[in-house]
Amino acid sequence: MRRAAVSLVGGTAVFVSLVAPAGRDPVPAADSAPAFPSVNYAVAVDESASLTPADLRAEKAAAARIALGDVSSSSHVTVFGFAAAESDDQRAVDPVCPRTPLDAAGRETIGDCVGKLRGREEGEGTGTDFPSAIRQGVHDLTRGTDASEPRVLFLLTDGRMDVADSPKYGDPAHREAEGERQLTEALKDAAAQNVQIWPLGFGADPDQEQLDRIAAGGYRKGCVELPSATPKAHKVSGAKDIGTTLEKIFAAAHCLRHEEGPAPKRPPATLEIGISPLATVGSIVVDKGDPAVEITYVDPSGDEVPTSGTYKKSRFELAGGNGAVEALKIVDPLPGTWKVRAEAPEGHRSLPVAVSVLWQGELRGAITMDPPSPQAGEKVTVTMRLQTREGYEIKDPRDYAGLRVRSELTGDGFDPLALDLADDGEGADPGASDGSFTGTATIPRDADGELKVSATLTASGLSADTRSESGEVAPGQLPVRAVLDLRAANAHPGTEVAGNLDVSNTTDVPHTLRLSVADVKDGLLSVEPAEITLGPGESGTRKVTVAVAPAGAFGDRLGDGLRLAGTVTVVDTTDDDRTLVRSPLSVHVTPEPGIGERYWWAFASGAVLIALAAAAVAARRRLRRRRRDPSGLVLRLVSEDGTVLNEHTAGRGNGKQWYEFAVAEAHRSPRIERRAHGPYAVQRRREGGAVLRKQGGSRTPVPPHGQVPLTDTLSLALGEETRTTRRRPQTATAGSGSGSGSGSPTGGAGGGTRGGYDDNPYL
Repeated sequence: MRRAAVSLVGGTAVFVSLVAPAGRDPVPAADSAPAFPSVNYAVAVDESASLTPADLRAEKAAAARIALGDVSSSSHVTVFGFAAAESDDQRAVDPVCPRTPLDAAGRETIGDCVGKLRGREEGEGTGTDFPSAIRQGVHDLTRGTDASEPRVLFLLTDGRMDVADSPKYGDPAHREAEGERQLTEALKDAAAQNVQIWPLGFGADPDQEQLDRIAAGGYRKGCVELPSATPKAHKVSGAKDIGTTLEKIFAAAHCLRHEEGPAPKRPPATLEIGISPLATVGSIVVDKGDPAVEITYVDPSGDEVPTSGTYKKSRFELAGGNGAVEALKIVDPLPGTWKVRAEAPEGHRSLPVAVSVLWQGELRGAITMDPPSPQAGEKVTVTMRLQTREGYEIKDPRDYAGLRVRSELTGDGFDPLALDLADDGEGADPGASDGSFTGTATIPRDADGELKVSATLTASGLSADTRSESGEVAPGQLPVRAVLDLRAANAHPGTEVAGNLDVSNTTDVPHTLRLSVADVKDGLLSVEPAEITLGPGESGTRKVTVAVAPAGAFGDRLGDGLRLAGTVTVVDTTDDDRTLVRSPLSVHVTPEPGIGERYWWAFASGAVLIALAAAAVAARRRLRRRRRDPSGLVLRLVSEDGTVLNEHTAGRGNGKQWYEFAVAEAHRSPRIERRAHGPYAVQRRREGGAVLRKQGGSRTPVPPHGQVPLTDTLSLALGEETRTTRRRPQTATAGSGSGSGSGSPTGGAGGGTRGGYDDNPYL
């Protein structure tokens, strides 16, 4: 239990690590608010008897996590416990941490004072006085504070008000009703004083209805006008859920984004967590469980990053490295999948390690109106594409969850028109959840002159961005018409994407068209030719190419590939810079393939040829072995006068296809017997017949119709071999008179065979 409290107190690094400024020139964005404004907090911790000891320990850890989790060193926090005053010598509220600035010194004191929270013993006032807790929070948040700074009260409780034993609520029979009345008044005062209330319920059975009432009764305007930032009640089933829930509450109350990592693992382990391409600053939060666990961080490129200083245009700062929870703050983090490696010495590997990410980012848009110079009464299509600040496409819907898009069309001669831009894949929108919001509008018949379409993106944790495009109502047929065919493409750095521009000049004077690429970081995409001159009455098709920057321009952002979202613009400079074309362009840029990828076909062909050659060699060897296989050879032992004394059918040879044998009882009853390492051996010949090998290594061909000497009085000849014999070779056993294949002689010493080599079914 003590370890859990220390772990959550140490978890202040989760949020404090985000305090330092970004240290770079931000990309201008319309209506952007300061990234980390100061906030005034009050943390009220229930000490009533209705909470179990485990719940109280969880509340203490939660109070420390919230109080130490701010992102601004100019914020202030107050922590107090509360229960109920049930006699004149008791009080409902126990001050623990007075209003404290969350600078370096203040954070040190917060951890100590939060530890002073305690559960009430019997006789100390063990009820739950919500009205007193809320009044105390409002008082601490409004006394001597700047009204322009957000005021947030975190109320940690089991969610059940109990003032039945509190004399200040009047007669016992009416105390419950009086408690409800005072709670209503306290909530009204909180709303009037701009105090948000975020209840967090603990225990076995928190009263969700009452928690919801408290959240709804305070100030309702959050850090941004989105439902996700509106105060609401939360509850958790147990202490194990506190950390993640608190991060979510913190992110919601402070307009940060929260990403939960994979299931916790015991060290040694590697956990992966993604950082969005929208993130401008993020904190990888690691709950180590045990301070002895050592953490290393690996970026999406596979490089271990430092825990302080600058590396690859990112800046790092580690907080809480000696505690049970640490956080690595990264300014301008490399987007993609990060790896968190956890190592621990023996005896410190029993607790799981968990990882998550808190981040804030910038979301930008690129807006187009097609056609850019419409006629009155003509329908136009408006598209707002989501991008990173560098002009990369956003494809993962999780990166812009909760996004609100507001758009309108204004111009001379008509009232503003609200546009409904959607990313649902219906109507004019080409695909759902692809980061491109599309809608249509009809230019009013009374429109005359300037047009302007604008759209504003708003999302919690992402700075707001407003984009607009100006156009002009065409008086009639334009003197020059242009249609660009430049489709989405795949490309490598340093290559080009080709397209066609169909143009037509209906006037009797030349027109000069200027081509450019907008809505993307300078230098990543460029268009050629930059200018096109059309002669009087000229029409035709011009080739247009968009060049992709070399790999060095992308740095470490390229990774396995990224998508550039540009807008190709064609302007008629002769006609007061009238925009003829604003065409979205998507280019999926992937790294130049290596030798293996470029010449895979050659390597594959070579591998196939090698495999075929190896197979051919193996087949040839098998064929040679089969040709030499002595199985089925009929061996005849012939006397000096040509009498066949014994006939023996050879079996399979040894590893080198030699059938080894000996002549038994050479002077009394000669016969051939199989014998390993015998003085004689035979194998087949390619040309037919066999080869006889005698002890000592000498070899003699045995023709199909001839014989060769074995001893001074005996010779070896080949007998007739049938297909049946060849398929089912049999071997004579020692002591047999003629072998398993013997029978009546089929001819003299020179008797030929019907099969021989060429007729052998095994060949």
